[in-house]
Amino acid sequence: MDGAAVTAHELAIVPEGMIADMLTRDAAFEAVEKVFAAMAAGDASNFPVVREALGHEDALYGFKGGFDRAGGVLGLKAGGYWPHNLERRSLINHQSTVFLFDPDSGRVKAMVGGNLLTALRTAAASSVSIKHLVRKDAEVLGMIGAGHQAGFQLRAALETHRFKKVIGWNMHPEMLPNLSRVAEEMGVPFEPVELTGMREADAIITITSSFAPTLMADHVSPGTHLACMGTDTKGKQEVDAAILSGATVFTDEVAQSVSIGEAQHAIGSGALAEADITEIGSVINGAHPGRSSDDEITLFDGTGVGLQDLAVAASIVDVALERGEATVVPI
Repeated sequence: MDGAAVTAHELAIVPEGMIADMLTRDAAFEAVEKVFAAMAAGDASNFPVVREALGHEDALYGFKGGFDRAGGVLGLKAGGYWPHNLERRSLINHQSTVFLFDPDSGRVKAMVGGNLLTALRTAAASSVSIKHLVRKDAEVLGMIGAGHQAGFQLRAALETHRFKKVIGWNMHPEMLPNLSRVAEEMGVPFEPVELTGMREADAIITITSSFAPTLMADHVSPGTHLACMGTDTKGKQEVDAAILSGATVFTDEVAQSVSIGEAQHAIGSGALAEADITEIGSVINGAHPGRSSDDEITLFDGTGVGLQDLAVAASIVDVALERGEATVVPI
């Protein structure tokens, strides 16, 4: 973020309603790719995540933060999940706000709406993995899950790689039109399938809140790339642990992958060792070769780190200030 754009006694505010006009998928992709590279190079680090049940409205609330020394970005995202919002208040259930601070003085610099930002940065993370790990000849994209976030995931994936077909499965089949609409808009045919039909996929994105594996090892063909992007918390599990033991596993942050990510069950059973998991930033930096063969199964465990939010928020603030559209208030 351009510190010269606001004085030491000013705060830039970019509310939720302005984010759609400030943030493109390309900008989100670039910000996330850069921060993954900075993490792998040791130039950026995330702080421990705080996530607590409020005992009110069945809500979960927490904080994710970090410091990107290379990008000069320090801050946190505060927010969580209010499961009754949609039905009671006509608000989306996930609510969050990002706060950015001056790393030199500690003063607050910006406050940014975090809801759409979170959806776009999550989709950008899986797309970064597709760019760097999918087979070049991949043609069929599989989607497991068809909720709100799935549409963002699908659109970003289709913009990153030229898939020729999308197949999808959801626990509630009546939600699959959410995927077919996006595929149709992108000019790609869509087909609902049973889970066994996922063997046709060259890449699979899972985006569910499951605590029991849905995608099993015999549903995945050799050479497939998987991006496991569903809700990350203790106990979550979208795919069979045997898939991870037979795959080359990458993640955004190893500590989160083994504790709250998709790798936690394979680690717990001894089917996978922490040393077997590689930060995807090492592939971006060229320190790891990534995919080594067309038959290799690769898996990206996207746990969602605070630095993703901060990097994307900083790019939003830059655009808003350049356009003169941020609200700047004295502090």
